[in-house]
Amino acid sequence: MSEEAKSAGLRLNALLAEAGSEPLDSLLTQQFEEYLSLILRWNARVNLTAIRDEEGILSRHFVESITCARALPAGIRTLLDFGSGAGFPGIPIELCRPEIAVTLAESQGKKAAFLSEAVRVLGIPAKVHAQRAELLTVPFDCVTLRAVDRMELAVQTGGRLVCPGGWLALMTTVGELPRMQAAAGEEFSWEHTARLPGGADRLLALGERVAEPASA
Repeated sequence: MSEEAKSAGLRLNALLAEAGSEPLDSLLTQQFEEYLSLILRWNARVNLTAIRDEEGILSRHFVESITCARALPAGIRTLLDFGSGAGFPGIPIELCRPEIAVTLAESQGKKAAFLSEAVRVLGIPAKVHAQRAELLTVPFDCVTLRAVDRMELAVQTGGRLVCPGGWLALMTTVGELPRMQAAAGEEFSWEHTARLPGGADRLLALGERVAEPASA
């Protein structure tokens, strides 16, 4: 592995420490280094993410996704990353929480091809659903959404894929949260939020799907 990749791993752990989070172990650090290298190579010819520089990917995508992975409740067995794009937060969740079976849903062909390559290179068991998430019919213990096009509609659709007692995990902003919660509907109870590093208004909101609507 190049010295540049090793330096990125050190920087990632430094950023996690700045955020008050535990560093990654050596194996996870190496996997995130490989993931970063793959993103940078593909981003040169495929528009995977608007943030294209190494520092931005580390500080925004990686640290935020690792924080999400660590904040997810225990007991989640299956997870859908709705509109996965370059794999955030789904791939970091698969890396950090190997007990969770992750499905990466991405309908854009080039991005889905990247996800398949990332899964292969990293040697992780995540599945790639290279079609619209709306076509899925099997419910999940958790559905994550982050920076998805037409976010409110995606939240509505994603919420329907959460099994009773499962979780809808929204990575959003303080200002956008009320609209997202309204889009999810009354079947979700929102009692857990966590601040995300990298921005004062960024947060992870966890909505639990209750057996009956919250207003019942």
